[in-house]
Order: sequence, then C-alpha cells, then structure tokens
Amino acid sequence: MINGKVLIIAGSDPSGGAGLEADQKVLAAHGCYAMASTTALTIQNTKGVTGVHVIPSDFVGKQIEACLEDVGADVIKTGMLASAETIEVITKLVTKYKIPALVVDPVMVSTSGAQLLPHEAIAQLSQHLLPHTTLLTPNIPEATLLLTQNGHEVGEIQSVADVEAMGRKIQELGPKWVLVKGGHMPFRRDFSVAKTKEEREIIVDVLIGPGGSVFRVESPYQESTSTHGTGCSLASAISARIAQGADVPTAVRGACRYIEAGIKTAPQIGGGNGPLDHFHSTYTLPFSPGYFVDYLLEHPAVRDVWKDFVYHPFVMALGNGTLPLESFKGYIIQDYLYLVHFSRANALAAYKAKSIGDISRSNEIVTHILHEMKLHINYCNSFGISEPEIQATEELQASTAYTRYVLDVGQSEDWLALQMALAPCLLGYGAVAKMLHAHAETVREGNTYWDWIENYNADDYVEAVRLGSELIEKNIRLQSPSRIEELVKIFVHATKMEIGFWEMFPYK
Repeated sequence: MINGKVLIIAGSDPSGGAGLEADQKVLAAHGCYAMASTTALTIQNTKGVTGVHVIPSDFVGKQIEACLEDVGADVIKTGMLASAETIEVITKLVTKYKIPALVVDPVMVSTSGAQLLPHEAIAQLSQHLLPHTTLLTPNIPEATLLLTQNGHEVGEIQSVADVEAMGRKIQELGPKWVLVKGGHMPFRRDFSVAKTKEEREIIVDVLIGPGGSVFRVESPYQESTSTHGTGCSLASAISARIAQGADVPTAVRGACRYIEAGIKTAPQIGGGNGPLDHFHSTYTLPFSPGYFVDYLLEHPAVRDVWKDFVYHPFVMALGNGTLPLESFKGYIIQDYLYLVHFSRANALAAYKAKSIGDISRSNEIVTHILHEMKLHINYCNSFGISEPEIQATEELQASTAYTRYVLDVGQSEDWLALQMALAPCLLGYGAVAKMLHAHAETVREGNTYWDWIENYNADDYVEAVRLGSELIEKNIRLQSPSRIEELVKIFVHATKMEIGFWEMFPYK
C-alpha cells in the first residue's frame, strides 16, 4: 500500500549507500512512493567520492516538472544539489507547484572531504531556497559552513546549548525548522562535548522550531563505521513521515530512531564507511499477494503432509469404488458429527471477526455446511440410518480430537489462526474432489461414492472454498514472516488431524 508521495532531488551514488539510491530504499521501507530527479552522477563507494558529473539544471528542472505535473508530491526532499543554477530552478518550481513541505539536506562536503556544493551555490541556497524550506537538516560541519558563508562567527562548541544557538542563527536564514544533527560531535551525559573516545556517551540531534521551540533527540553513541549515507537516509525518513501526516517533531524523533537501528543492524559492507541497514523493520512476504494458498501447499512443512491427505488410501478407495460400505457409513456419520463442531468454529470465527464483510463470509460458509449436512442425512437415509440415529452416535476419538483442537485454537488464538485451523477441511475436500475428478482410476458409472465426489466439486462447495480462501488471502498479507510460519504450523497440525479422520475406518 502506498502511503505518501515523495520527490527526491539529489545526486546518485553507484555504491547504493547514499544519495538517490539510499533515499529510495528509505522511502520503500516506509511504504512511500518515491520519485527522483538526478542532479549529479558521482563516482563513489564506501571509501569516498572520486568524481562528480553535474547534470544540466534545465534537464533537472524538466525531470522535476514531469513528476509534479503528473503524480504530484506531498514532500520534496533535496540532497546534493551540485550547482547554483539547479538551486535556482528548484526554488522556482517549489513556488510554482505550491509544494506542501520541503525538506532540505544541505549536502556540501562528503565525509571524505570532497566539495559537493560550490561556494556560490551555498549563497544561492541561503538566499533563495531556505526561505521556502520546511525543515533544514545540516550536520555540525554543514551548519558551521552555512553560518560562516553568511557572515556569522562560529565559536568552538562546548555543549548542546551551543548547538541550539547555532540552530537559531540558521533559522534566521529562512527555514521554518532546523535540525542540527549531532553525529559528528558526541557528548557526555552532562551534554558537554566529549573530549576523548572514552567520554563519548550520547548523540544529540537538536531541532529548533517556530517561536523558539527546542526539541532534543538523544541516542546512545555507537562506535561504528557503518555511517555512509546517514544524512541522506535521515532526511528521507523524516520526509516519509511528514508525507504520512506526522508533525515535524514526531517525524524527526521517529526518523532518528530508524537511523539508530539502521546503524546497529548494518550489514558491514565495503572497506570504508559502510551503508546502513535500510530495511531493518521491513517485512518481506515469502509470497505474492493473493497467492498465499499456493505458497502454503508447496511449503516444505506442508507439501508431503498435504499429499498424504489428498491421496490417502481411503480417498483413493472412494474414487475407485472399493471402499467397504460399512466404512463409508461410519465415515458419513462421524463427518456429520464433525460438521456440527465445524459450524460452531465458523460461528466463532464470525464472532471474532472485526469487519461486517468477514462476519458475513463466515456465516455464508456455515450456510454451505448446513447444505452439506443435509446431503449426509440423505446418504444415511439411503442406508436406512435415520437422523436421530446419527445424532445418538458417539463421536470417535479422532473426531473429538480434531474438532476440539480447532475450537481450542479459536478460543486461545486470534481470528486468523482459527481460519488456518479450519482451512485443511475446507480446502482439502475441494482438493480431493478435484483430484478424483481428474484421476485415471476414478470410477464414475456404478460407483456408490461418485455422488459424494460430485458434491465437493459442485458450484456451491467451490464457492465456499473461494470465500474461505479470500478471507485468508486478504488478512495473511498483513502478517510478519514469523507469524506466517506459526500459522503454517497450525495448518500442518490440522491436516494431520484430517488424516487421522480417514484412518478411523478400514479402506480395504
């Protein structure tokens, strides 16, 4: 699901740790739709920047317009802008398209010391773009450069209070909010600058807002070389949250926590300053939406058990008509008793459901079960077994174990777990009927059990399977991979219970 549209205007990093490549990873991790306008191509990796090719500003402008006049943007986030001419073009387009929020990461000098923004462009940034900026996100070296380029003297920073003062001076240049990032200057717990490696305890990011408001975000200091692209990634994480409706302080706080975790879980790639783990909190589903049932039945834990169920000797004996009649009679009676509890379980699913659509579908499945039970009664009547006799029959152990397992899952776990416990029965009978219909050894003419096979291949049962599958497919995509594995285990256990049901009766 797309939640927010963000246009990135920045340089490209072929190694993927910073620039447009990192920005798009961050936005994808936050569920946002990312667009990109490339201001420069670079030659760089984790060890540094060795070359920059600036894209003509008019071409950059056309890229931006192509995005804004068609898709639109909730937020524009800028990174490496490369030239004064590009800054001028961006300023005009931000005004023209009335962009709701502009986040500017003033990329000026790389970590390795490469100049990424000419001095004349810094003046253009200060005079023209900053007055339109919602949030400016300089690190301390960038903040120092901005201030000195605009005639301010910057003294030595001794404490967090000095960083706050720096942010207030930058705010006078025009941005509504200023976030001075503290990653380059660790502090002690008393908020004084750490003088030695041993004193480095916290990182403090200082956010200056309208009316002199000040917010601090404290994070534990991490000794790490996995810091390539932290500035790009932080600004993009903030942009994503603003695009999704968060206010600036909330967006900043959440983004700082995202970066902290990204450093902590970094993949240790490259020989220099490596990239973050941009997807540390993103779940990757092992199936495409709408295809969970296909994935489930091919799952290593399910495949063989499912085959044992669908091709069970009891089933094959139904197909070729050799199943002893007494076994079928016993099975039909026990299955009727089972369906009583299966209906209870679906009624419980309706109770546990949160939406009227899911409640309705569970009730429709109960209606299909009632139709199935009438067919069981008709079968028994043809064998001289009355409905009172069916109801007076004692449940066999395997039937009791199966139904109570399903009901226990329904009582002790959530709605989706109950659906997975019900699924082997619902899906299984449809799969068995489909298999027998196509099997070369299935006997149609003169087979006492052909009507039973036809019942589970009929339109009404196929519709019941469709409804049950849709219920699962709709909700399973919202689960984490670990939760999906838990649900698979429930399905496997219930399938084994189904096999136990076949095993109650002799099939030779």
